[in-house]
Amino acid sequence: MRVHLQPAYILHSRPYRDSSLILDVFCAEHGRLSLVSKGARRRSKGGSKLALLQAFAPLLLSFSGRSEMKTLTQVEPAGSRLALRGDWLFSAMYLNELLVRLLHRHDPHPRLFAAYSNALTELAAEGAVEAPLRRFELVLLDELGYSFSLAEDGLSGEGLEAEGWYHYHPDHGLVTGLPGSDPARPAYAGADLLALARGEFEGPASTAARRLLRQVLTQHLGDAPLKSRDLFRRRHPGAGEDR
Repeated sequence: MRVHLQPAYILHSRPYRDSSLILDVFCAEHGRLSLVSKGARRRSKGGSKLALLQAFAPLLLSFSGRSEMKTLTQVEPAGSRLALRGDWLFSAMYLNELLVRLLHRHDPHPRLFAAYSNALTELAAEGAVEAPLRRFELVLLDELGYSFSLAEDGLSGEGLEAEGWYHYHPDHGLVTGLPGSDPARPAYAGADLLALARGEFEGPASTAARRLLRQVLTQHLGDAPLKSRDLFRRRHPGAGEDR
């Protein structure tokens, strides 16, 4: 297998042997895969590849190999590395962690790749983080086959009512429920859900969007906590568990 200059982003990297790196990358046409970059940490007259092999930088990667782990053979920048800092950096790290945890290897997701690139660009602009994250999460769920309607009751098929209350069910999506404070079965106001269905992720419905999508993603992430979420809570001790 030989792939030439594939659009890609690095999701995670770790040292390997004396001077190499193992890269977890997300490619436009080949999905998530692992590459070994031989000698990437070794300095040479032409400079180190390490300067290019950074997260949040659009790259063109060439690689080859027959085994599960391919060998990186060429790397070129496809644009400037996005300058992310503070909460926007933690949010971008969260996106990377979702992709590493939830994507199967060698499963192409070109639509998700575009959504990821767009989310990074929005975060780099240092605006509100809610809308970029929520839009990406919804595309991710749809690409993985876990999408559900934000405007219809998953059992009856009837449209949600603004005055109603709804719970999330793993097999049916949103179903009619009752208001309450049971953390094991959160309730969501119909008005908030309908706002989300219209793409309104900022403002009054933002808390409901964050809580709902966190509940849904937790079903698929398992029990291991997200490191990016822990880092955010350390930065904002009073932010609570919803972030």
